[in-house]
Amino acid sequence: MICVLLVAGHGTRLQTEIKNDDTGMYSHLIGVPKTLLPGIGGKKILDFWWKTINLRQLFTEVYLVTNADKYKHFERWATANDFPVENIINDGSTTEEDCLGAVADLELAIRSRKLQDDIIVIAGDMLCADQNFDITQVIRFFRSKPGELLIYYEMEESEKSNSRGIVEVCPDSHRITRFWEKPQEGLTSSRLASVVFYCIQRESLPLLSEFTSQMEATDRSFGRFWHIVNQNLLDVFGMKLPTGFQLIGQVGLSDYTKWLTRFSNKQQDKSDRPITFRSFARVGLMGNPSDCFNGKTIAMTIMNFWAEVTLVKSQSLVLVPHPLNDPTEFGSLQDLFSISRKEGLTLDVLKNFVINIVCFINICLHSIALTKQNFTLKYDTNIPRQVVSAIVSATLKCLMKFYNLTDDDLPKPVRANFILNVETDELFITAGLQDRVAQVYEGLVYMDFSKKVMEEQGYGNYISMDMSGLPLFWLAYLSDPSDSGRIHNNIRQRWLNGDPLVVEAMETFAQLTDQASSRNNTSYRSVYTDECLGPGNLKMVALAKEFGSAVKLPGSGGAVVGLCLDPEKLEPMRQAFQEAGCVFCVIIPYNPSVSTVSSQP
Repeated sequence: MICVLLVAGHGTRLQTEIKNDDTGMYSHLIGVPKTLLPGIGGKKILDFWWKTINLRQLFTEVYLVTNADKYKHFERWATANDFPVENIINDGSTTEEDCLGAVADLELAIRSRKLQDDIIVIAGDMLCADQNFDITQVIRFFRSKPGELLIYYEMEESEKSNSRGIVEVCPDSHRITRFWEKPQEGLTSSRLASVVFYCIQRESLPLLSEFTSQMEATDRSFGRFWHIVNQNLLDVFGMKLPTGFQLIGQVGLSDYTKWLTRFSNKQQDKSDRPITFRSFARVGLMGNPSDCFNGKTIAMTIMNFWAEVTLVKSQSLVLVPHPLNDPTEFGSLQDLFSISRKEGLTLDVLKNFVINIVCFINICLHSIALTKQNFTLKYDTNIPRQVVSAIVSATLKCLMKFYNLTDDDLPKPVRANFILNVETDELFITAGLQDRVAQVYEGLVYMDFSKKVMEEQGYGNYISMDMSGLPLFWLAYLSDPSDSGRIHNNIRQRWLNGDPLVVEAMETFAQLTDQASSRNNTSYRSVYTDECLGPGNLKMVALAKEFGSAVKLPGSGGAVVGLCLDPEKLEPMRQAFQEAGCVFCVIIPYNPSVSTVSSQP
């Protein structure tokens, strides 16, 4: 593959304003080509791009196309930066009036050097907000698609669509479905801006010469070129960079300094500020465990139990052991054996979380180029050790924030699927979607996992419910709870085999969810049997019924959730559960619409 850097623009407006500046602050920049102006961190803008593409394992050659007026500047730059001077191409223009145009400059490089390979072309005068850009991911994505590739980013609120080339992208195929060259307001709702950063297949290079021969110099822009390609229904794909770009050649001095300051501040803020998010445990109020069996459920996240993950940028990737949950010193070999068998070693799981989350983001979101940067990650949690979805969820929130990903990049339904896949495929945990959906959407959530819905869209229908006027809920659990994977025992296989009892029970769970009935626990017990549920769970259910409280198993083994309509019975019931060796607490619902706790990326 060959890389071509375009730096032939004359930057007339910016240079004029630098010359006319009365402060004298920019006098040393008079006559300096725009791509050699200071960028983020004091480095020249072109220095950043040269560092990004100076990879012999990716590019056989790198060429730079400039104009006659500034050729000597780039010759000096090349000598100082180990760039081959013989690869600088002079397009012969000396003013804005006789410039060739961006497409013609690329076509000149192809024709004069007889290039016959895939080409990546980049405008060298672009400020890039993130200095850790990884071009390897761009090349990998380009080679996986049967067409050309455009890079785009999501514009900031202050940027206007009519100043950019705007693309509309199919979220499934990543094809560019529409290209707008500086569209007027109202023509498109897209805020995805294309920049001069393209990958072009060798078979498509003749299109450039055809376009150049048909267009006047003033119309030889890439925006015009891609608009025509799009009209001809040729395959063009889009890849998002989760960062901002600004073409310095199109702005004046005030805009140049504004964007340079903004991007520099962003870089500094990102380096210094830790990222912390929480994910909360959930209780299944209706329908569980039918989430594993095309059923329907209602679940609620609660603030009583949580997992908190903190991520800080660092030189290397570091996973900090939890001081309590991840002991490294033991009293004896027997002590180590007992703790690991009873509680597990969360740090091993945590390593899997990070490795698999990063890998899954790269695989599932391979249309987004993540930056090259490391981090230190630590966690805290008061959720029982067997419940890992909250830790995975909180870690994903941190990574999304760290890599500047949005809900558009990883929609909530897809995020829930992703968390489940990490647990089932990599950690071999028997689980359904209910926990993951509740922790992603948060609050009180209705979930429909009907077979038709799941097959058509790959996820269920999820609706956030009104939490105002909720009654008083309580939660009780055993001090040594069982594994919910064990509670699920062989039910899934029986369901797949069409066992009438299991199929009927799951259908009943779904119906009860729609009816919001309290009969859920009876159906649950009929299919899972008393032996499977265990004496501890059954004892708690019986104890709750003594106080006239509606009660059910919320999901994980070793816990029950109840509804208390008589507040005067709450304290006696608490004492009764405590005397039975159970932990009892009043549920504090987590309402994302009113809470100030940081939980969303």
